[in-house]
Amino acid sequence: MPEVVELLRELIRFDTTNPPGDEAACVAHVRSLVEEAGVETRVVARDDRRPNLLARVRGAGEAPPLLLYGHVDVVTTAGQRWTRDPFGGELVDGVVWGRGALDMKGGVAMLVDAFLRAARGELRPRGDLILCVLSDEENGGELGAGHLVEEHAGEFEGVRHAIGEFGGFSQQVAGRRIYPIQVAEKQICRLRAVVRGPGGHGSLPQRGGTMGRLARFLRDLEGCHTPVHVTPVARSFVEGLASVAPAPQRALLRGLLRPALADRVLALLPEEQGRTFAPILRNTASPTIVRGGDTINVVPSEVELELDGRLLPGFRPDDLIRELHALAGADVEVELVRHDPGPPEPDLAWLDGLGSILRELDPEGVPVPLLMPGVTDGRFFAKLGIQTYGFLPLRLPGDFKLFSMIHAADERVPADAIRFGAEAVGRAVERYAA
Repeated sequence: MPEVVELLRELIRFDTTNPPGDEAACVAHVRSLVEEAGVETRVVARDDRRPNLLARVRGAGEAPPLLLYGHVDVVTTAGQRWTRDPFGGELVDGVVWGRGALDMKGGVAMLVDAFLRAARGELRPRGDLILCVLSDEENGGELGAGHLVEEHAGEFEGVRHAIGEFGGFSQQVAGRRIYPIQVAEKQICRLRAVVRGPGGHGSLPQRGGTMGRLARFLRDLEGCHTPVHVTPVARSFVEGLASVAPAPQRALLRGLLRPALADRVLALLPEEQGRTFAPILRNTASPTIVRGGDTINVVPSEVELELDGRLLPGFRPDDLIRELHALAGADVEVELVRHDPGPPEPDLAWLDGLGSILRELDPEGVPVPLLMPGVTDGRFFAKLGIQTYGFLPLRLPGDFKLFSMIHAADERVPADAIRFGAEAVGRAVERYAA
């Protein structure tokens, strides 16, 4: 059986760029490792090229089953300039390079490693351990977790908690190393904005036409912000950071919890931290696709703008649409395209237990709960009443730019960080007792 870092390198070498995905060979590789460890497996798929793997190790019968799940599809590398082969899985100076090293083949390697150790009897879980290796997370999840929850929910009977993405990675905040453990995530809220106005001949410039109104709408989205909302998870996250920060920084961080001060505080934080904190305090809408005009000599009378909206827990699409109209004017039509409701209020029963594991492995570390600015497959499993903990720990160097590497060129991860995470996940598997 490969050591966890070698397993990660093997996974990276499968090009599972989604679309099209083609995760079958990668899933088959994991399946062979699991079966080699003496565990029966099951593959379920809506599309045979996009399979999902299920396997179960029997526990001592003293606790409910624990689900370990992760996806092996990755985002594109098209148009990116990589220093090394994105699918080479190279290990250079103690660092593993390649697409998926962080999102999320590194996490899958940790989970598979723990499952294999349990299968070999090196770990002794109190309850059954279920491994689920998924396809299609990066393109909506309908062929992966969505399919399993809709068509194979019986596989997860009795499961209350799961370990999945995205959390447990260390960050430097106020001079301390913190470990955010994901317990909640935002909701998908895709919108379409429509700008209408008089069309006309391209030789006759218009003032105040569709293109000008679109420009003002985009400028308002860029230059202004939707209101700050402090959810319970965001409050716990900020308070956890403030509790260990020196006095001046403590006061600054707690300013994030005062909506009237939050934007000024965000502007004072280092850029990486500001990018992390801002989306957990407000509903957001990022313009991503513009459609309008058919010929060069005709001013279009209608232009469409697609918006990647993300809602905080407890909010609805109408809330975001209302905030956008207040921000940029009600004359632009905004309609809902897709809403994926997020998990309900998080079940934090296991948070302290996971935090204690991190404190054992890194006595200087500070675990805090995290609200994920994006979404994961956790929203599907939440429909079955399963609480996901984003717990794939990485102890990273203080200058490691994690968020600048995810989905970007030269994605990579220190090998020792993967080993750190594998040890943490192994301890969690043995101690889980609901």
